[in-house]
Amino acid sequence: MTRTPYPAEPAQRPPVRHSVVLRDVVKTYRTGATTTTVLDGVTFAFPRRTLTAVMGPSGSGKSTLLHCAAGLDRPTSGSVSVEGTELTSLDEAALTRLRRDRLGFVFQAYNLVPTLTVRQNVTLPAELASRRVADSAARDVLARLGLGGHADARPAKLSGGQQQRVAIARALLSEPAVIFADEPTGALDSRSAAEVLGLLRDAVDDAGRTIVMVTHDPIAASVADAVVFFADGRVVDTLHRPSADAVAARMATLGAARPNGGAR
Repeated sequence: MTRTPYPAEPAQRPPVRHSVVLRDVVKTYRTGATTTTVLDGVTFAFPRRTLTAVMGPSGSGKSTLLHCAAGLDRPTSGSVSVEGTELTSLDEAALTRLRRDRLGFVFQAYNLVPTLTVRQNVTLPAELASRRVADSAARDVLARLGLGGHADARPAKLSGGQQQRVAIARALLSEPAVIFADEPTGALDSRSAAEVLGLLRDAVDDAGRTIVMVTHDPIAASVADAVVFFADGRVVDTLHRPSADAVAARMATLGAARPNGGAR
């Protein structure tokens, strides 16, 4: 099958209203004779320059949704486009380039290299892509995130909140169009979580990024422009500019409908 190459100069394409668009996305896994449907015909569009939180009970498919939207996993059927580029038409090399050049990732586990300094961790993705990062650019992004005095420190010397900020700095340094964040505050105390959420919010409001964030925390979700609720592999509701109380109340109704947690 002929693959469509990743466009060399995506900035020349017409602007798009939505950074990430999923159409009839299905994701199934097969174990022996059993087929499990994790995403069940998901159609949803994430507007540009917004922060959208994705929430749902355990096993609802929200992390799988994030992985398919980010090109980290391929859907069984349906289509996913990011900034106007159809992911399902790309081969692995083109998909890797798109993730490297246009997407950023912030995960709960930080994914920092313990033997590298903060500065080295932040610039590592660009170096792997054979792109030179100016020292001034690395210093600037670390300073903006309150890490200017820790550039030469190893991750083990940092708090959880500081390590998460390093992960955010790494994502921001490549100036991605879209940042995908999977439970970015899940392992943090309340103060560190508030700092990280403020940084993600600034990335949208000040830098024009688009962020898709999976979270279980109503307080984290309340900083988003919209909250998308997931259950049984489907989008079941959306709240715009919600309060933490409104998010918690809606989550409670989803949990009540699935008393066993919905694990698949």
